[in-house]
Amino acid sequence: MDDHRKYLDPKATAELKGIDLKARMVVEGFITGLHKSPYHGFSVEFAEHRPYRAGDEVKNIDWKVYGRSNRYYVKQYEEETNLRATILVDISASMGFASEGHIPKVEYASYLAASLGYMMMKQRDSVGLALYDKEVKTYLPSKSKPSYLNLILKSLESIETTDETHTAAALDQLADQIKRRGLIIIISDLFDDIESISSALKHFRHKENEVILFQLLDPRELDFNFGRSAKFIDLESKEEMVTNSHQLKESYQNAMQDFISKIKNVCYSQNVDYNLVVTSDPFDKALREFLSKRAKV
Repeated sequence: MDDHRKYLDPKATAELKGIDLKARMVVEGFITGLHKSPYHGFSVEFAEHRPYRAGDEVKNIDWKVYGRSNRYYVKQYEEETNLRATILVDISASMGFASEGHIPKVEYASYLAASLGYMMMKQRDSVGLALYDKEVKTYLPSKSKPSYLNLILKSLESIETTDETHTAAALDQLADQIKRRGLIIIISDLFDDIESISSALKHFRHKENEVILFQLLDPRELDFNFGRSAKFIDLESKEEMVTNSHQLKESYQNAMQDFISKIKNVCYSQNVDYNLVVTSDPFDKALREFLSKRAKV
């Protein structure tokens, strides 16, 4: 595997020192992959170009990009590329979970958020960050100043899971706090009341924000493959229970699929982009979804 591409693997990224290096290597690995893939015709020039649309000046077509991709792209001017985005990261206790062989959800979320921030800053976008549990713990309003990325990365590097979950309340607070409309990127396991989450997402949409949601789960939270007997500890209440996980598996899987289906339906009804991400997934899965969304904003 290409030296850069290997850092799309969460476990390989975790071995790097410093979140700034992690973000850079993830994004460089992602761009390397775009060079070798026909996905949406993107190449390293995605920050400078957009697909040709009817009515565009033919003189603005970049024929070099056409020669490599066999697709028409026009050069964007700086005012066309600016996007205002805020990345919202759930740091509640449930995000600290990690099954054997995988990194904690909050760690995956921090690397993904750092990579998104790094990539957007390189595109001259304005980027902000919010960290929350039952309330907003850190809020950095979106800015496009390159040096601002250091503050965002520093906040992500110092994340520690904190308190009980109340995603909906924190999102509602942020919907009021973010004054200018733009793109809202939410990274959370969404372990909260679905009706409350629906109300919070509606709050963002009512204020004319575009929203992309990454529901982040550990593989075992999907398949419940914990072996025949396991001890379960509630990360928030610390309550312990020893049980035969095999007996619970089918009912758990049905309940989880029902929960995910309801979240998807909420997002669909409110025109929110929903993406399920697992901590074993390479980072390019989420980055591609982001680029697809950005192209539509």
